[in-house]
Amino acid sequence: MTRRRSSYRSFTSLQRDLRVCRACAEAGYALESRPVIAEHCGQRAYMYGQAPGAVEGLERRPWRGRAGRTLRSWLELDEESFYRTFYCASVTRCYPGKAPSGRGDRTPTPHEQELCAFWSRWELELLRPELIVTVGGLAARRLLGLTSVTDFVGKSYTLGEAIAVPLPHPSGASGWLNDPANRARLGKALTHVRRELAGLGDAEQPG
Repeated sequence: MTRRRSSYRSFTSLQRDLRVCRACAEAGYALESRPVIAEHCGQRAYMYGQAPGAVEGLERRPWRGRAGRTLRSWLELDEESFYRTFYCASVTRCYPGKAPSGRGDRTPTPHEQELCAFWSRWELELLRPELIVTVGGLAARRLLGLTSVTDFVGKSYTLGEAIAVPLPHPSGASGWLNDPANRARLGKALTHVRRELAGLGDAEQPG
């Protein structure tokens, strides 16, 4: 049964409740996993994606599939450094299943997104990250209010005290990066991310 407190003082208690969250299932949505949870180890950067994929739903750890490997290659971070650098979260926390069209995964409904927003609000409150990286259009829209991938990739923003850098989604189902101009935008965005990571005194850096 879903359990949510009025306030949280630690990641331990927050994640204990997140692990057993079934708010979307209780609202009638057919999910294909339990919540996917990142290990909290004092990260100062917060990565916010759309939703776990099938591999992530199975392993219950974020960015484990092909999109995660692509993302780490963009950032020039090995697996260990990636998870030590970023606390990884997403708009919704359970694998939502395949899209009805059969191409890609189902986009969580606005109601599901709102049901899960509780967790990100408390993660940001407790973590107070210095860098936020959104991945994909839905994450940028939910967290930063941005609407066009082409317009916002390559720029940096602020959210509270944090610098926010949006990235496109690394899914193979997207053709956005087929355009050379968009690849240039991605390169600029990654430069922003690396610059901000360099300012985090104990963050892992690309070799």
